[in-house]
Amino acid sequence: MERSTNICQPVDVSIIIPVHNGEPFINESFSSIFSQTAKDYLRLEVSVYNDSSTDETSNLLKTWQEKCSLEPNITMVIGQNTSLLPSGVGFAKNRAVQQSLGTYLCFHDIDDVMKPDRILAQHAAAREHPLAIVGSQFKRIPKDSTTRFTRWANTLRPDQLTKQIYTSHGPTVIMPTWFCHRQVFDRVGGFSEAGVGTPEDLVFFYEHLDRGGDVWRVDKDLVVYRYHPSATTFSISRETIWKIRLRRLQEKVLSRWPNFTIWNAGKQGRLLYRCLDPQFRDRATAFCDVDNKKVGRFYEPYEPGSPRTKRIPIVHFSEATPPLVVCVKLDLTGGSFEENLNSLNLVEGEDYVLFS
Repeated sequence: MERSTNICQPVDVSIIIPVHNGEPFINESFSSIFSQTAKDYLRLEVSVYNDSSTDETSNLLKTWQEKCSLEPNITMVIGQNTSLLPSGVGFAKNRAVQQSLGTYLCFHDIDDVMKPDRILAQHAAAREHPLAIVGSQFKRIPKDSTTRFTRWANTLRPDQLTKQIYTSHGPTVIMPTWFCHRQVFDRVGGFSEAGVGTPEDLVFFYEHLDRGGDVWRVDKDLVVYRYHPSATTFSISRETIWKIRLRRLQEKVLSRWPNFTIWNAGKQGRLLYRCLDPQFRDRATAFCDVDNKKVGRFYEPYEPGSPRTKRIPIVHFSEATPPLVVCVKLDLTGGSFEENLNSLNLVEGEDYVLFS
């Protein structure tokens, strides 16, 4: 582990950076760190863990470490996985945190860019919300990539940050914008180190909530979040994320409901039903839908080798009995689904939960 030598004061914020073959992004990413307005007010530390990179990452990091030695309020520490095989993002994040000294942790992906006021704005919010993961709004590049996801994440109301946690989008504040007090990390105990294919951010996020943690978002565009084919996100299967979300839905929501209705008598609703544990399938007393071809009929679940003995009615959504598990994707119907849902005057998190 290499640490720059200009450390003589306590560290306010450690910027946590896992990196594997980050050569194309390092200079732009680090330039944005060195442009932080916070460095005029706070003591910053850049804590990088180089996870078995095979490109010019090591040399570029050393160059930036030398630049740190010229900055009065920025230090840099570099950890290195010297094995031939990378150990994964969760492993690298944990090592970067372990070697850091900051009271607060600012998580940053090497392929992203910080806006100049990011650290200052999130540090102020984290001081007010010491038990929260503090995220922010973000700008997505290229501009037209993941437009629905970006709109969803940037416009969630404060109360929805802890309610819309079962959608396919993942955490309600995206990992590249996370900022928190060190105690938040310590309470969870770090990220999963299961390796490639594990959504370590989602696992951490759920554990954080289960331990009484909060979620907050600074409503400013503080991060430029890059979309590209080699991003770690693409190594995680939808099936893996589905199973993690489903397990928590059953443990934290369905276990409290003696019965419930599934909104969507089509493919997604039926998939949810089939994937439920038997005890929760028995609690699904109805489906609801807007499709007149389905309404008034029955869903007859079938298991190989067993007779069709169960008939679950399909009712119009306006006649559905809450609580509801809503298996309809947001922002796909020109507002008609959202209008239908709002017409029922239900309370999100109590009368219904989104699982889309």
